Formats: sequence, structure tokens, C-alpha cells
Amino acid sequence: HGHRHLGHGHRRLDPARRRLAAARRRDELTRELAAARDRLTTARERRNEAHESWLDVKSRRLRGIAAELAAALEPGAPCQVCGSAAHPAPARTTADHVDRAAEDAAYAVYTRADEARTAAETAVAGTERALEAAAGEALATDPGADAETGAGTGAGTGAGPSVAELAHRVEELTREHAEAHALAARTHAAREALDRAEREYEERLAAQREAERRVAGRTSRREALDQEHGLLEAELDRTRGESGSIAAYATVLERRIALLTGAVETVRAAEQTARALKQADDRLADAAFRNGFDTPAEAAAALLDETARRGLQQRVDAWDAEAAAVADRLAEPATAAAAGLPPADPRTAGTAHAAAERALREAAAALSAVRERSTELARLSRQADTEARRLGPLREEYERVAGLAALTAGTSADNERKMRLESYVLAARLEQVAAAATARLQRMSSGRYTLVHSDARSGGRRAGLGLHVVDAWTGNERDTATLSGGETFFASLALALGLADVVTDEAGGVRLDTLFIDEGFGSLDDQTLDEVLDVLDSLRERDRSVGIVSHVGDLRRRIPAQLEVVKDRHGSAVRLRTGGEALSG
Repeated sequence: HGHRHLGHGHRRLDPARRRLAAARRRDELTRELAAARDRLTTARERRNEAHESWLDVKSRRLRGIAAELAAALEPGAPCQVCGSAAHPAPARTTADHVDRAAEDAAYAVYTRADEARTAAETAVAGTERALEAAAGEALATDPGADAETGAGTGAGTGAGPSVAELAHRVEELTREHAEAHALAARTHAAREALDRAEREYEERLAAQREAERRVAGRTSRREALDQEHGLLEAELDRTRGESGSIAAYATVLERRIALLTGAVETVRAAEQTARALKQADDRLADAAFRNGFDTPAEAAAALLDETARRGLQQRVDAWDAEAAAVADRLAEPATAAAAGLPPADPRTAGTAHAAAERALREAAAALSAVRERSTELARLSRQADTEARRLGPLREEYERVAGLAALTAGTSADNERKMRLESYVLAARLEQVAAAATARLQRMSSGRYTLVHSDARSGGRRAGLGLHVVDAWTGNERDTATLSGGETFFASLALALGLADVVTDEAGGVRLDTLFIDEGFGSLDDQTLDEVLDVLDSLRERDRSVGIVSHVGDLRRRIPAQLEVVKDRHGSAVRLRTGGEALSG
């Protein structure tokens, strides 16, 4: 369990560290973006100044182009304009006339300024993308994001949690990770003890199975002994014969044994006496030979004194007494019964006794080991319960944070619209854009259409960033996809103008001075076209420049200043038309 908690700590700590690094990059990129935007503003101003300077130089050159052409006339040579060889009144240059070199120099300055402006815009766009990525990574949900950090991101600046908040969170997770690591170390020792206990249990189980196998073998041996006992009982019945009972037969046998024993003792005494006599004769012959007699007879011939005879008599008497005592002992019933028993086997009995003592020692050792294991398992159980209770608050905190993360990500069941937090924030801006766009859309559509924000879900997509139109003619609210081509164009135009107004307000008064509209006017009827152009004229009245790119011929009579692209076999040329010339063209 400790290892699982340690792995969970890693999964929480690593994303938190990545979010802290992303927040630091986000703050640095925010400062870089502000500087880049300042540089972009400066570059735009320089580009506009260079553009105006170039247009001024070009205009001055066009006003004096006749004098420039006249300077190239030669007497008798045809004019490049009219083809006449006579040149009665050639134009004269004025004081403010500029030549082609001055125009090219002004255009080169404008080109460099425009390139610098483009590079500045590219830098701003790249910094914005990097800032968006860093802010997204800093806002990314992870298993370690707590409720405080999540609540503090959108309520303040909208740029996500601060570096201090994330650093504090990383410190907390680092401390929790260290605690989990220590817990895993203690759990490892307990697991090793449990593994040893399980191995001992397996060994005891194997010993038990071996004992059961030996018991089965002994059971088979007992059955064989029982069978042998039955055979012996049958043999005993045959042996008992006509005696009627074992006791009667034993009595007869005892009498026979007594008679046989007496006979045996008598025979044994006779044999012993014969052996003793023979031994005595041998000793006598030997003694006679050692004492110089050739035969015992010669020795017997010699008279013995009384003392020698008494000594020999005493020895014989003692031998007789000993023989009588042995005979009496052999005649006792217990001795006789013992003689009839099979011989004892002390070696087998000793082996059985040693085996029994060894089994007793093994059983005592097994009992001691089991008691130790039981004590250790009880201690480990208490320790596991303590650790489980200690981890309870951490699990509750994780479940609370995970629920908040799922709610802000739009995946929680409590989030009925499945709307992300960033979608919710953008929806508020979209409502402002829709309100600003409606002011112009109603004018373009003669008061028929109104743009409203919709947070309804469409198909399988998430809710939050939808737009509907309210048709004043029918009173119904419907999707913008149901608009016709022309209606879609002026609705999009109104939305773009509304977005420009909101951006101007949010940017602290920075104006969007120039607006270009490319095509789309061909799908409008005359009345709608007039209303759209009225709206665009109202923008020009507020010192905004509106550029229209179109192939619609009616627009030529409605736009006072025109740049006309003329094609011929030598290429395309741009021609400036202003005032009545443009309206009549």
C-alpha cells in the first residue's frame, strides 16, 4: 500500500512542478508580449508615416509627370504620349516636383518599415502563442491541483494561478511525497516479514502432508498386523486342541515343562558332573604328571593327609550348593514363562523412542513459530489500521480536488451543460460582442435580426460558445446556419465590427483604424447593400479607414476613393480614382 501511495505522490508532484515552470514562463512571456506590442505599435506608426510619405511623394511626382515627360522630349522626335513631332508648349517643372529616384527612395523606406511591422506582428503572434501554451499548461488540471489553487485562477486576473501559489503547492506535495516515501520504507520491512511467515507456513504445510503420508503407511502396516493377528488366533485354536481352554492347556504344558525342566536339570547336572569329573581327572592327571607321577593311580597310591581331603570336600560341597540354587531358580514359574516368550529387541524399541522424542521437539518448535507469526501478524494488522486511518484525510482531499477539476473541465455529472471554465469566461465576452454586433446588424437588416449568445449544446459538442439570431418578423430564435448567403455575410460583418469595438474597449482605448472587407457584397440585394454601405460610411465618419475588395460593378458608383487593378498584355497596373472620376467610372 505504501508503494502505491508513493507512486500516486509522483503523479501529483510532477504535474505540479510542470505547472510551476509554465507559470514562470507565462509571467516572463507576459512581460515580453507587452514589450513586443510596444515595438509593434512603434513599427506600425513608422510604417504608416513612411506610407503617407511615399504616397505624398508619389502624388507630387504624378502632379509633375507631364514636366518629367517633357524633359525627355527632343526636337523632331515623336511625343511618347500623343505621338506628335511638334512640341509647342512643353510643361515646366515646379519647385515641389520630385523625380523617380526620390519616389523609389520613399518606397524603399516604406517597404523596410512594412517589413519591420510584419516582423513585429510575427513576433507578437509567436509570443502570444507561447503565452497561450504556457497559460494553458499552468491552468491544466492534474491530480495534485487543490481547491484553493483552482478557485484562485479565474476570479482574479484570468491568467491562471500565480507563481507563489504554485510554488506553495509544490512545497506541500514535496513534503507529502517525502512522508509517503518514509511510509513505503516501513511497509517494505513488514512485507518482508510477511513473506518469511508465508514461506514458513508452506514448509509446515509440506511437513504436515509428509506426516499424513507416514500415517497412511502406518495404517497399511496396522492392517497387515491385524491380518497376521487373525492367523495367529487360528494357529492358537489349532494348538489348543482338546484341552477345552487355554488355561487347561497351559496347565498341562506347565506340568510337562516342569517334568522336562527337571529332566533337563538332571541331565544338565549329570553332564556337569561328568564334565567336572572329567575335568577333575584331567587336573588329577596333570597334577600327577607335574608332581612326578606318570598316572593318577600312582598319585592315588600316595596317601593324602586329612587337611587336603577336607579341602577337596569343601570345594565339591560348594559346587553342589551352587548347582542346587541354579536348579531352584530355573524351576520357578516366572522363569519358565519367560523362557517361553520371544526374545526382546532393545534396538527397535530404542529407535522408536528416539523418533518419538524427535517428533515431540519438532512439534514444540512448530508451535513456537506459529505463536511468533501470530504475534507479528497482529502487530502488522494494528500498524496497517493506523496507516489507513492516517491516509483517510489525504484521500478525502484528493476526491474533493478531483471533483472540482472535473467540474471546471466540463466532465463532471454536476456540470449539466458540459461547459469548461474557459468556455464560461469566453461566453461572457461573446455576449458583449453579440450586443455590440446587434447594434449594426439591426441597421443592416432593417431591424429584423438580433444576435444573442446561446449556451445550448449542439450535437455531441460542448455548450457555451453558440450564437443564435432572433427574427423580429417571426419572433423565433434560430441558429445562424439557417441564414441565407447575404444574411450570413452582413451578420458576419456585424459580428466582426462588434468584435473590433469590444477589443478597442478592452485594449484601453487603442483604436482599430483600418478595416478591410474582401468580397461578399455580390450576395446582397440593392436595399441591403445600401444599408451595409451606410454602416461602413458611419465608420469612416469616426476617422476609420474602410477598404472593400470586390468585383461588384454597383460599388464603383458608391465608393468615392478607388484603387482599380487594370490588366493588359504587359501585366497588371493599379490606378487611383478619386472624387467624381471614381463615381462616374
